[in-house]
Amino acid sequence: MLAITDTAAEAIRTLTTDAELPDGGGLRISAPDPEQGLELSLAGRPDNDDVVLSGDGVSVFLEPVVAQVLDDKVLDVQPVAGPDGGQELRFAIGVQDRPEA
Repeated sequence: MLAITDTAAEAIRTLTTDAELPDGGGLRISAPDPEQGLELSLAGRPDNDDVVLSGDGVSVFLEPVVAQVLDDKVLDVQPVAGPDGGQELRFAIGVQDRPEA
């Protein structure tokens, strides 16, 4: 299952609050064109077939195919250089750490 870092959860909470989404709203991750990558958007509610991850006061809605692709991944927020030379925060997908046997 997709893991969500505390930093990503805080970013999602801020985005959904600022957008004044209804209770139960959250971040939706979809793949309208899988060759173009993933699309993140805010949604007031999940689609009927979405996989819903919730906890720590945030909800993430995943299209079924996206849920499969991200099953062993982690959603995080990382700083990147912005066009003006400053730093911006962006969502990033990484690989979950595996416990050693």
